[in-house]
Amino acid sequence: MEPPATNSSSKVHLLPRDFGSLSHGLPASVPPGTLFVLGSAGGMSVAPDAGFRLLFGRSADDVHVRVGADDPHVSRQHGHLTRGPAAWVLHNDGRLPIRLSPSRLLLSGDQAELPSGYTPLFIVGPRQEHLLEIRIAGPAPSTPPGIECEAETRGPRVWPLTPVERLVLVCLGQRYLRNDPYPQPLTWAQVATELRDLHPAERWSERRAAHIVTNVRKRLSGSVRGLLEEEVPPPVGNTLNHNLITELLVSTTILRTDLSLLDT
Repeated sequence: MEPPATNSSSKVHLLPRDFGSLSHGLPASVPPGTLFVLGSAGGMSVAPDAGFRLLFGRSADDVHVRVGADDPHVSRQHGHLTRGPAAWVLHNDGRLPIRLSPSRLLLSGDQAELPSGYTPLFIVGPRQEHLLEIRIAGPAPSTPPGIECEAETRGPRVWPLTPVERLVLVCLGQRYLRNDPYPQPLTWAQVATELRDLHPAERWSERRAAHIVTNVRKRLSGSVRGLLEEEVPPPVGNTLNHNLITELLVSTTILRTDLSLLDT
């Protein structure tokens, strides 16, 4: 296996072992698009126009940034990062997948563009996962440093719901609100049964519950992707309701305290 190419350009710099986590941010003077990669033994920063191919993996002699040093399941050269026309691109050259988010795995031979900001990557081994920190410098903030920390806290965009919509959606997504390990939306039959038990005088049916949720999805679909059937590849299954519940949680439209609506 060939050793990594060297580059004496001032556009490529080593990061020491004690550099600190990239989750803490970057100095304001860093040019936009600069790539920072950090493993357990240090890392490297690369300017977007350096023309540099950054390698990472288990073998210190074959890569620029070492990760999974004591795990033979991690490839000696597990992957690399290159600058594309508009973004940095992650390539998985190893056998193990790389986890980009809880729901996205980059399999062997695949590649993915990385967004600006902080992205923790995990090489998923059979016994443990190995962290590789990535941070790509974004544009300079429009607000001078130090002002935002004193500003009043701003919440995310909260979507308006009627009391009936909130009741049905909290019932549908209660497993998420209860922090179940692998939550899924309730079935329409489960939602209708629970709502009939809570409000015996009302005519709750699977069709009525589904109609209410469908109207909410359609109303939000102009601003949120993944809420319409044509936007999701088949089989659709629970995906539309899962995406809706996730958006309502992230936007703090529904909260754990809303579970009180289900109290008998």
